[in-house]
Amino acid sequence: MNEYIFFDADLRDRFVEYAGKQGAVCELREDTMGLVVAVAEDLSDDLVDTLEARYDELQEEQADLMSRVEGGLGKLAGFKLALPDGQTCMVPLQPEMASRLLSCFSFEEIQVLFDAVARSALNPKDSHLCEILHAGTNSKRK
Repeated sequence: MNEYIFFDADLRDRFVEYAGKQGAVCELREDTMGLVVAVAEDLSDDLVDTLEARYDELQEEQADLMSRVEGGLGKLAGFKLALPDGQTCMVPLQPEMASRLLSCFSFEEIQVLFDAVARSALNPKDSHLCEILHAGTNSKRK
């Protein structure tokens, strides 16, 4: 599923209405990150581009809304972070930063990124990247 996140129900509803008019079926859910709209991945490239363009327009409106609410500090977005010991915590972000991340990465990709940061922060390897890569290559050969 391709997922789009909103922090405002009106903007989400406008996206869903637009997507429906284009023939895309949407699934809605709320989670700790916000209001999520999911559409099937098997849409035509043209339809995906059309939905992405509409989402980008609505993200600009969303950013404007956030900046008007207490100077943009009244609301935060967040991503759940899975720690290596199984605990989870929330990483709060300004909505603009969350929107920027989501404009380039899927939820799954952001989760992988945050999980990698958590692992590295809690179990730091004080090595150069080439040494880490070399160690990973040698362990695969065994």
